[in-house]
Amino acid sequence: MANRKVVITCAVTGAIHTPSMSPHLPVTPDEIAEAAIGAAEAGAAIVHLHARDPKTGKPDQSPEAFEPFLKVIKQRSNCVVNLTTGGAPTMGIDERLGPAAHFKPEVASLNMGSMNFGLYPMLSRFKTFQHDWEQPYLEGSRDRIFKNTFADIEHILTTCAENGTRFEVECYDIGHLYTLSHFADRGVIKPPFFVQSVFGILGGIGQHPEDVQHMKRTADRLFGDDYRWSVLGAGRNQMTIAAQAIALGGNVRVGLEDSLWIGPGRMAESNAQQVTKARQIIEGLGLDVASPDDAREILALKGGDRVNF
Repeated sequence: MANRKVVITCAVTGAIHTPSMSPHLPVTPDEIAEAAIGAAEAGAAIVHLHARDPKTGKPDQSPEAFEPFLKVIKQRSNCVVNLTTGGAPTMGIDERLGPAAHFKPEVASLNMGSMNFGLYPMLSRFKTFQHDWEQPYLEGSRDRIFKNTFADIEHILTTCAENGTRFEVECYDIGHLYTLSHFADRGVIKPPFFVQSVFGILGGIGQHPEDVQHMKRTADRLFGDDYRWSVLGAGRNQMTIAAQAIALGGNVRVGLEDSLWIGPGRMAESNAQQVTKARQIIEGLGLDVASPDDAREILALKGGDRVNF
């Protein structure tokens, strides 16, 4: 425990929040690149990336939308690049898989089950929108299923495995751990598994300390030494859940994809600001922050020289 290194992932923009919610949400390729590099400089070993239309901020899962910032990040940082295969719940599976299949990153995210993904409660907090897609996108989540069938998951697993890409396995509920166990038992995914437990999405598990403990206990029982655990707290409980997980032996994910806040009623002004706060928690507990190369070793990644960007 004494020399344990904690991996910080930073999810810099995502597809949950819309541009009208925060002036600090990265939208353009330049903003996304700067946010990722800033997060890495602050201590994030891994950056988790989505792309957006630079004019409207709408999620864009075309490889062409990713290319401009991937090149800049690779030139200026040694961080591990993790590309989303989640995209947005409005997209089909091949569209979502496009960037990871094309760019062959060291890590890709993988959602472990179909689920309700309720963004509509944010409409009670945010009333005015700059772009005409934002309000219907949020409202539409009331009657939208984020589809991740067994066939979808297997398609992503087999496509990316051929490229040597490993996975940030996003588990929004206990059943998602059992789905991972199913694919592990069949040999479709190989250890060590990087399990990202997601707390606080409406439709997934909650944010009570018991929820965090239950996720960890179940993963310990299913995977033993074959997994590395990380947590993501959505919204205002981001750092509370991070602190609990770090104390329990886990790793953490922060970033404006997951929360727009840095404290009660205070918007984060950058992704790096959240990374710095996570780093303070880690170092305050007497632990070290993992470098990108530490993370490559901990997660058994193929290396930044074997990507297609």
